[in-house]
Amino acid sequence: MSQITILVASVGKNLELAAELEKVASEQGASPKIINLVELGLPLYSTIEEKNGIPDKACQLTKTMQESNAVMVVAPEYNGSVPPALNNAIAWISRSTDGDDWRGAFNGKPAVIATHSGGGGAHALVSMRQQLSYLGMNVLGRQLLTNYGKPLNPDSAKAVIAQLIQLGSLS
Repeated sequence: MSQITILVASVGKNLELAAELEKVASEQGASPKIINLVELGLPLYSTIEEKNGIPDKACQLTKTMQESNAVMVVAPEYNGSVPPALNNAIAWISRSTDGDDWRGAFNGKPAVIATHSGGGGAHALVSMRQQLSYLGMNVLGRQLLTNYGKPLNPDSAKAVIAQLIQLGSLS
């Protein structure tokens, strides 16, 4: 069974979108798990904060990501980029293990990016694609963009998640 981690960087419409995607993934036989990065409440990463020790929540997040076959990242557009909660989580993951082991949380994993945006949303998708690709993820070419006037297309969601599951089973 494909383990899919759904990282969501919002408590609003993007969390609702993540829940819809979780349902579609479950219906297709995957085992999805939503992690709301806002509710996770990781402290703001800094070298000063790191001297206090790596938070247990960051270590657990890293372990979950390492055990996943695939990832979905759902985030709103935030000042033309991604929300701080997403960048902060990535920073903690990159510091939560010794050596290069943290790359196993990202490297070679297929990923889907999605957004619900009150604006265009394209900037968030471009930022996510660039950052996740840099971390070694294989971001699917097809992405999901919704807004108040454009709800999630169920057929698109099913097709994208089917592709993610297929690629996740190969990794």
